[in-house]
Amino acid sequence: MELLTTNNVWMMICTALVFFMHTGFAFLEIGLTRQKNTINILFKNIFIITSGLLLYYIGGFNLMYPGFAEGSAGVLDFAGFGIAPPENGMTAEYADGGYTWWTDFLFQGMFAATAATIVSGAVAERMKIGPFMIFTIIYVGLIYPIAGSWKWGGGFLDQMGFYDFAGSTLVHSVGGWAALVAVWLLGPRIGKFKNGKPQAIPGHSIPLATAGVLILWLGWFGFNGGSVLSADPELTSLTLVTTCLAAAAGGVVAALVSFIKYKNLDLTMFLNGILGGLVGITAGADVMTPESAIIIGAIAGAIIVFAVAFVDAIKLDDPVGAIAVHLICGIWGTLAVGIFSTNPEHTFLIQLTGVACYAAFCITSAFLIIFTLKKTVGIRVSEKEELEGLDSHEHGMDAYPDFRLNEH
Repeated sequence: MELLTTNNVWMMICTALVFFMHTGFAFLEIGLTRQKNTINILFKNIFIITSGLLLYYIGGFNLMYPGFAEGSAGVLDFAGFGIAPPENGMTAEYADGGYTWWTDFLFQGMFAATAATIVSGAVAERMKIGPFMIFTIIYVGLIYPIAGSWKWGGGFLDQMGFYDFAGSTLVHSVGGWAALVAVWLLGPRIGKFKNGKPQAIPGHSIPLATAGVLILWLGWFGFNGGSVLSADPELTSLTLVTTCLAAAAGGVVAALVSFIKYKNLDLTMFLNGILGGLVGITAGADVMTPESAIIIGAIAGAIIVFAVAFVDAIKLDDPVGAIAVHLICGIWGTLAVGIFSTNPEHTFLIQLTGVACYAAFCITSAFLIIFTLKKTVGIRVSEKEELEGLDSHEHGMDAYPDFRLNEH
């Protein structure tokens, strides 16, 4: 019983850390965008965590962990609406004594909301709030749990041997694919491309963005540390070491590569490099040596610099770099398991198969949802609203009423 208590307390601390990541996402997004859209972004972030938890209670949890029957295809199953713990849900019999059933629900619920937050940053400053809320409800309530069930719920990818420890693909790429589709269907912000050349649209608070990244790194102690699913001393400590080394390597290499490429010490590249390293290690944090973690993080950091430039080159406007960080580094991290894992059963081909399955499912579902919204209610704010800011038009409020800067 003492072990169950210790494990459960660790898992609850990790749940709180993952929850705190929403502060990090909010700070990062508002910091990298303009002052006139601050309330809009904060509203979206608050909506994601509140609606996400309720949706996960209503059906998401039981869609993600339906308990696939023996011999089932492992693609779609549902254990019913609401949540009711099984008989052994509060005993050491449940989850090998790693945590109680209630903690299981809450920890997984925090992850569910994170996937939609990735999209929020990518579509910032130009998407109507109503359609975004509709998208969030469908994506978090339906798409994410189905995708999650394929691996974490014991579905067909799990049976195939696909490995994603804490969600490089299941959380980050699932959000990243949707971000890619949304950005493509929305089009760039006014003034982002002039004569085909990308223009910098500076964010209004780099200190806030920096705080956001450090908070996200802190949250990752829970994101990856909690994914051990117990307080196992060896595994949790290894996981936190690999997580931190990858983050550090990602940041340093992104700053270095960015300096060589652009001849300036770009703090935003440094910050996104840290996040890239974190996303990259997330798929295999528990099966890596510290050396491998540094290599994975370093490659993720280099990827960030070129991915941000590539996203610009193909005329996609992603204000916070979400596609480069979450999608591209998420894919890299998942494939890295097939290269660096200390478990010989993890193969590159199976990891690639998993990435392809999620790409097909998420691109298709995100496209159907967002394209339908685009053709029915419209997803883009008017030119006037975009120029004057979404805060005044969508919310009738100003984030900094005493420090109003003339932005337009």
